Amino acid sequence: MSVFADNAKLGPDASVLTVANTRPGNQGQYLCVAANSAGRSTAKAVLNVKHAPRVRLTPSGPLHVRVGDPVSVECRATGRPHPTLKWKRQGSTLQLVTAETNSVNTIQWAAVRPEDSGVYICQAENNEGVTEIKVQIVVEVGPGAPVATVSTKEMTVVEGHIVTMECQARGSPPPVITWSKLRAPLPWKHTVAGGVLTLTSVGRQDSGQYICNATNTHGYSEAYTHMEVDTPPYATCLPDQVRLQPGDALRLQCLAHGSHPIQFVWSREGRANLPAGAATTKDGQLLMAHVKLGDSGTYKCEATNYIGSSEALAKVVIKA
Repeated sequence: MSVFADNAKLGPDASVLTVANTRPGNQGQYLCVAANSAGRSTAKAVLNVKHAPRVRLTPSGPLHVRVGDPVSVECRATGRPHPTLKWKRQGSTLQLVTAETNSVNTIQWAAVRPEDSGVYICQAENNEGVTEIKVQIVVEVGPGAPVATVSTKEMTVVEGHIVTMECQARGSPPPVITWSKLRAPLPWKHTVAGGVLTLTSVGRQDSGQYICNATNTHGYSEAYTHMEVDTPPYATCLPDQVRLQPGDALRLQCLAHGSHPIQFVWSREGRANLPAGAATTKDGQLLMAHVKLGDSGTYKCEATNYIGSSEALAKVVIKA
């Protein structure tokens, strides 16, 4: 016969079992037995206790490791429903690529580098909540080996602006700092001075990952900055000229390149409103099921995002 937990109490006649402030240890199957001189009867009740995730790390850290050492940290979580696990680095929104086996999510490095130093977060989530646990990893370098750091790991800028990325490096002898761009040359309009990369009048094509490399006789170290360039919309109309007969259907499509979300608004030049029966859609279409002679004119689409706006015109001619 099992003994009830200290938060489970029987009523005066033992017909009611009350569990106050349920916890995971209360989960299980309960058996009610009723007996008298005529016989005995039983009934079962199953209690499932849902709870937010509980997380633990192995090892728990902080971890002090040497450059080139293999490192792995296992994250385990309990909870009901069973939680999902993911790793991220503090200060970054990017989810890390990890290995998951038998409900253990592991972050690992075959050989750590100085730039891998940082705080890493394992996040467990289910319908009852989210729990995070952190581990600090400190990669210790040998005397004189370079260690590169950047002032900003992620940035979003507006097209046409001047952008600076600052890289610092310590080491002996003093490291030489160079900049490069992942899978692409550096933008044409750039300068590097004192570890600072300056980009003039950035465009959407300049988006990507930039790499600071610090090198001396003891080795090298890299640090990364990811830049996204947001752009205002550039609108066009398809078609930009159309000839129809009364009763024909009209469909104009406004297209816009630029950073999303983009909103579209149609109007008719010289008129306060669109013709009766005209309809617009969120994706930039202007629709008229049956045009009339009076619907001839120039129609304007204005595309707008948080940076700016752009206009495009379409000429519509209705002739019998």
